Amino acid sequence: MSALVQITPRIVKRVARPVTDAPPSQTFAGTARYPEGLLVGLDVGSTTVKYVVVNPLSGDVLWKDYQRHETRQPEMCLAMLQSILTRFPGLPDNGFRVFVTGSGGAGIGVRIGAKFVQEVNAVSLAVERLYPEVQSVVELGGQDAKIIVFKADESTGRRKKSPSMNDKCAGGTGAVIDKVTAKLGIAAPDLCRMGYAGLKLHPVAGKCGVFAETDINGLQKQGVPAPELMASLFESIVQQNLAVLTRGHTLRPVVLLLGGPNCYIDGLQECWRRNLMALWDERGVEYDRDRPIEELVLVPTDAQYFAALGAIEFARTEIADTPDIGVFQGIGALEWYLEVGRVEEKRAAGGRGLWSTPNELTHFREKYRSTKPPAVEVRPGTVVRAFIGVDGGSTSTKAVLVDEKREVIATSY
Repeated sequence: MSALVQITPRIVKRVARPVTDAPPSQTFAGTARYPEGLLVGLDVGSTTVKYVVVNPLSGDVLWKDYQRHETRQPEMCLAMLQSILTRFPGLPDNGFRVFVTGSGGAGIGVRIGAKFVQEVNAVSLAVERLYPEVQSVVELGGQDAKIIVFKADESTGRRKKSPSMNDKCAGGTGAVIDKVTAKLGIAAPDLCRMGYAGLKLHPVAGKCGVFAETDINGLQKQGVPAPELMASLFESIVQQNLAVLTRGHTLRPVVLLLGGPNCYIDGLQECWRRNLMALWDERGVEYDRDRPIEELVLVPTDAQYFAALGAIEFARTEIADTPDIGVFQGIGALEWYLEVGRVEEKRAAGGRGLWSTPNELTHFREKYRSTKPPAVEVRPGTVVRAFIGVDGGSTSTKAVLVDEKREVIATSY
């Protein structure tokens, strides 16, 4: 597969396209260069958006991109679709067939004519096509985690899959890593290089993201360095997924690590490998000890794109019977939603604002104005009998100086 990566702009700009009065075509149409058009696999995740553009005749990935959407899913999808149109200007809208997956895929798909593919099915299809020897899959996303175990059916001999996905909490996912790294002030490039092997581990809750962050706060106050904090967080995430999400199954080699966190963070990969080897030894799982662990617990090329690639695998089967499925309807409806539709939805669902006239705003500000305690003048050299109160919080430290008359002399935040 191609290793090209397109860095799409974060600012949404309108792309110059032929303008006609005709409505978008519901029928697929290829061109001389691309007689079968192009397939687009779009994965709209909880924290990132990914896409791959594939030539259905050759199977080659012609273009791909991976971007954080910063809670702006529709805007990022629009920017990515515009970049695809710019990259392939000779292909009309109905020359693309789009298959969308991910937690935000359904809402985007209905506005562009795309066919929705459930994400566990998408990942499974990509794994079965690209790595048929794999027995276990672990995909960590922004706010979800998926584990898929492949086993042979004794009655038929065919492989069947047992998928499992978290459904109640983002504990044990990339969201927890994001919150902790933001608190510790760790930049993304530094996070990717942070390790696991040889570092001291400390107890960190893995079942709940809030509990994990609380434990990290306490350890940080004790002076535990950031590399040990992150290694401990990796350990808690891996243990949580092995204990709960496997649903009693043993992840047997070859294990495939997918998703952004598994793809980019070296320490998380080390943690998976160390824990899986220990688990295999404990449960008597046979594996080739002469084979490098990196081949038994594998991070494949394009590990972060597997759901998008799986949507393409789904497309291959569907378009053979239904050529007009998923025909791209252009970006007009998505643009309308961003400019008009979303505001109308909020207006219909929301309540009255805090104020609607300048007089109401003035009254609101007067009613809720915060008053600071009057400053007490203390001249240099004056002896003051006072009490100091210190609040050492999880993210800030506050102090106040109060005299015997309970008057505030000084504050610091």
